[in-house]
Amino acid sequence: MASFRGAILDVDGTLVRGNDRIPGAREGVRVLRDAGADLLLCSNNPTRPAEYHADRLTAHGIDVAPGQVLTAATVTVEYLASEHPDGVPFVVGEPYLHDLLREYGFDPTDDPDAADVVVASIDREFDYDRLTRAFWALEDGAAFVGTDPDRTIPTSERLVPGSGAVVNAIAGVAGREPDRVLGKPSEETAATALERLGVAAERCLVVGDRLDTDVALGERLGMTTALVLSGVTTRADLDDAAVRPDHVLDSLAEVGRLLD
Repeated sequence: MASFRGAILDVDGTLVRGNDRIPGAREGVRVLRDAGADLLLCSNNPTRPAEYHADRLTAHGIDVAPGQVLTAATVTVEYLASEHPDGVPFVVGEPYLHDLLREYGFDPTDDPDAADVVVASIDREFDYDRLTRAFWALEDGAAFVGTDPDRTIPTSERLVPGSGAVVNAIAGVAGREPDRVLGKPSEETAATALERLGVAAERCLVVGDRLDTDVALGERLGMTTALVLSGVTTRADLDDAAVRPDHVLDSLAEVGRLLD
């Protein structure tokens, strides 16, 4: 049993799946809040702003303010603003990522010869031409950044390819790994999440449905971790897993048993 001042919650697979709220999610959030934990929702979905996620969850009876949502897109663009402030990005990604880059003062280009950083993300219009142009930009020496490593993402019906699939496709043809992949479980996301919450790592609980992102994020900085089996990970996946959660829950509805 423990007392947590903060809790980092995954969104897809933990609170919702596609357009459906996961049973027990609303009750689990209430239990955490009643226990005095400040919440931050942390999503590797780089296609929508924080306002979208807040509205989506509020519609499911989980009241969240945009300031309580951190996305892989935000972490990625803040990283670029810090490490490549004058960079010209070639973006493989959805319209929101392009728009967010412009908000931060970047001017994305479609010319691989003009680009000095390739930003790779989920792109549902990704095609051979876009792959070729990203490859050319990397051949010319551009830096290589991915928004997040999620190879698949859950929908109401089935899993579909995510950002990691696009990042890996570009990495495969270019013959090089990304310089940085942001989102969970990156150090940048972990540090930003704790800064947003204003709590020490040892007083923070991380709950999510993926071992390699959610649980690894918490493990990186010494947070308490809980895996929920309401998303992509099954109990059988734990048998040979390199990343081990501190707790395993069927869903967020069971989070009360971790609290003091």
